[in-house]
Amino acid sequence: MKLSIIIPVFNESATVGAIIDKVRTLDLGKDVVKEIIVVNDGSSDGTRESLKPYEKLDGMRVHHSPVNLGKGSSVRIGFSFASGDIITIQDADLELDPAEYKQLIKPILDGDADVVYGSRFVGKGRQGKLTFWLANKALAALTNTLFRASLTDIETCYKVFRADVIPQLKLKAARFEIEPELTAQLLKRGFRIKELPIGYAPRTHDEGKKINWKDGFGAVWMLVTQRMDK
Repeated sequence: MKLSIIIPVFNESATVGAIIDKVRTLDLGKDVVKEIIVVNDGSSDGTRESLKPYEKLDGMRVHHSPVNLGKGSSVRIGFSFASGDIITIQDADLELDPAEYKQLIKPILDGDADVVYGSRFVGKGRQGKLTFWLANKALAALTNTLFRASLTDIETCYKVFRADVIPQLKLKAARFEIEPELTAQLLKRGFRIKELPIGYAPRTHDEGKKINWKDGFGAVWMLVTQRMDK
């Protein structure tokens, strides 16, 4: 079984090497082969130079976009390159631990889910700043209301897909609204989504976090327009 790991990266020179090393050295068992796809989204901080040692390694593909296109565009580029049986997304910061992959792919391997979400909020109290926590709660509540679902974390990076799910989605998002777009389309098409708890080490905007309050409005608009689009 091949697992494709898509790593969209923009100006993460300080952490991208560490996250790639974590993914490369992760032992998922002798029956799982890893394919790592890094999409450098027009970084201007030295990320390109940080990626040079990885460009010719087996099991690695590094794509450099000439300009900053946005996370959604980078994820869609990664999807187009992926050849695995299961596909997941990994942010280039260190907020989430790739060691979670083993539990996240299991429901798909067992035939119990089409998609698995690693939830930062299942069975836990507040994670990160109060405004961040409230915004995520509100987006999950809106999603559940619009699509009759019961999800706790639609903005999680750890979305794991059976590979045949991706071609059935019509994705257009360029920025962070890729997260609600993915969720809305999965729910509209009736795919089985299973949530599992994951660890989370949130960072602040001073530490490099890029999503902001404006992206929250974009997420709401995406959910509403996806609900209206039959």
